Amino acid sequence: MRPALKSTLKSTLLRTAFLTVLLSLLSGCGYNQIQQKDEATKAAWSEVLNQYKRRADLIPNLVNTVKGYAAQEREVLIRVTEARAKVGQIQVNADDAESLAKFQAAQGELSGALSRLMVVTENYPNLKSDQSFRDLQAQLEGTENRITVARGRYITTVQDYNAYIRSFPQNLTAMMFGAKQKPNFTVENERAISEAPNVDFGAANPSPPPPMVGPPRAPNAPTAPAAPTAPAPASTAAPAY
Repeated sequence: MRPALKSTLKSTLLRTAFLTVLLSLLSGCGYNQIQQKDEATKAAWSEVLNQYKRRADLIPNLVNTVKGYAAQEREVLIRVTEARAKVGQIQVNADDAESLAKFQAAQGELSGALSRLMVVTENYPNLKSDQSFRDLQAQLEGTENRITVARGRYITTVQDYNAYIRSFPQNLTAMMFGAKQKPNFTVENERAISEAPNVDFGAANPSPPPPMVGPPRAPNAPTAPAAPTAPAPASTAAPAY
């Protein structure tokens, strides 16, 4: 065998052995698991976006249906429409904490506007009996449940990923390849979404006070004392003679 050929073969064997050892070290240090968990977070995030989009797609038909029965609720309908438009304008990056916070704030605002709209519909029996509205309401409720489930899965997946890359020796591999912790939905966000808005329609249209009898009296005015009772007149009978 020629010396040049022998040297080339030896070099190839060394490179192969080095790559084999390197791959074994990377696998043992969690490189493959980091990639798998990163893909899992991306899939979970895609499901969150999918459910939010499903909700946004229901809103135009919902608003138009409500408008047919409750056009006077203009302010509530405008808030829902504006909140949906605001959500559509946000380009969210789930790996950026500030971007995720803005996205979540916009989605929370839309959730609040929708809750107020559903409260308003309670005042319109004809609307509640409309089949189209009932179908949309059922779809919206189902979508809200799917959003909650998708968010919960994403939160768990991100927590698992973050805990893994912070553990030894995976943290060394993560540092070497630039894997960083991912931001997550905060506890404050979850609490804000789970709480229904407090809407009091009684304050806007207070019931009229009962009619007053007699002239009005100033508040906290002292009551006039009662006139003293006159003493009974003395007897005027004539004396007997």
